[in-house]
Parts: sequence; structure tokens; C-alpha cells
Amino acid sequence: MVSFEEASELAKKFTKKPTDAEFLEFYGLFKQATVGDVNIDKPGVLDLKKKAMYEAWSSQKGLSKEAAKDAYVKVYEKYAPKYA
Repeated sequence: MVSFEEASELAKKFTKKPTDAEFLEFYGLFKQATVGDVNIDKPGVLDLKKKAMYEAWSSQKGLSKEAAKDAYVKVYEKYAPKYA
């Protein structure tokens, strides 16, 4: 099993781009693992990309940083065969 740090670096080097939903899965867990609970204002309704990113992060609220790191590694291992 790879560490969170290894998984986050390897995910950046995927040869194919994950779908938007898969990216948001990674993003939400990464932000929760590195920052903790969402600490920014919710973007406006018209900024769809930032709103989706905010919601992905917000959906992980309450998850500890360690649990988020473990979940991120599991998500990486799920998608690595498809994109690495």
C-alpha cells in the first residue's frame, strides 16, 4: 500500500485524465486530508467549477485528516489501474 504523499504525487502523473466526478472524489479527500474541514466561503451559483469543488470538499466534513488520507489512498488504488 502506498502512502498518502506517494498516492497524491502519483495521481498527478496519471497518463489519462480522470472524469470530473473522479477528480472531485480525489479533490475533496485531498483538501480534507491536508486542510481539514472546509474553511472558505461557498462560491456563487454561477461559478459551477468552484462550487463543485467546494461541495466535494464540504462533503468530507467531519472526517479526520488521517481517515481522509486513508480514503484518498484507497481511491488512488481504485483508479490507478485505469489512469496510471
